[in-house]
Amino acid sequence: MKKPYSGIEKKQARWGWMFVIPSLLFFSIFSFYPILTAAYTSLFRKNILSLKAPTLIGLKNYTYLFGSSDFWNSIRATFVFTVGTFIPLLVISLMLAVFILMIKKWQKFLQLAYYAPAVLSSVVAAVIWLSIFDPRGLGNQWVNFFMNTPGIDHKWLANSFMVQLSTILVYFWKYIGYFVVIFIAGLSAIPGSLYEAAKIDGANTWDSFWRITFPLLKPTIILVSVMSMLQCLKTFSTQYLFVQSGAPQAPINVITLNIYNTGIRDHLIGRSSAMSIILFIIMLFFTWLQFKTSKADDVSY
Repeated sequence: MKKPYSGIEKKQARWGWMFVIPSLLFFSIFSFYPILTAAYTSLFRKNILSLKAPTLIGLKNYTYLFGSSDFWNSIRATFVFTVGTFIPLLVISLMLAVFILMIKKWQKFLQLAYYAPAVLSSVVAAVIWLSIFDPRGLGNQWVNFFMNTPGIDHKWLANSFMVQLSTILVYFWKYIGYFVVIFIAGLSAIPGSLYEAAKIDGANTWDSFWRITFPLLKPTIILVSVMSMLQCLKTFSTQYLFVQSGAPQAPINVITLNIYNTGIRDHLIGRSSAMSIILFIIMLFFTWLQFKTSKADDVSY
């Protein structure tokens, strides 16, 4: 038989709902409603500048996209960018967090220095790097200095491979500090007594990392991996500004940029809504896959 709630429990539940309801309303208005609206709009042929009523065409927008080479190029561009950014972000941010915690004197300064780019908007970050990737900018100067190739233009925004690398560098620079700080918080939560016990048992630093740090850091790793992956999948502003500055569009025509061009430039809001739903399903699938394969609930201190 279910135990009835006491007066205190009812009061706590009431206050809990009072704090949760504003968040539910916010997500319902700005997240759930747009998703449902996009799913509904994707079933129509609709021009945003036309006064004609939209025409119901069912799943024809989806069948068109799956047969479109331009859409599959966007899938490829998004996949290349996500893999090229997600893996270095995850691995190097963890390495930097461990390194910063090993340095006692400059911890606060290093955390602030790495985190500073995360405060900038994506547009500002892209504009900064546009000047760096200029033929006379610091990008060519640094590479030519280290490679001893004076006067060479590496065509950061002209060559197909280099423009993909350029967008990856911008996102890596902007978000690396953000995830370093999250990893530092996760590492700081691990009890120091575990390392002391392992040291007494004869474990070296490498053994302590793989047998203590890595398993207990798994919830933080999952959090960072999901956040960084979603951030990469929804990238837009850097690619948009680079294309507007003259960079070739095809290598960096990610799904979000294709959605913008299809909906705003070509006025095909139904087709762009279908791409939005496909991107949402991709993000949902990979998020579920990471949680499914990680088994984070098995981790405990």
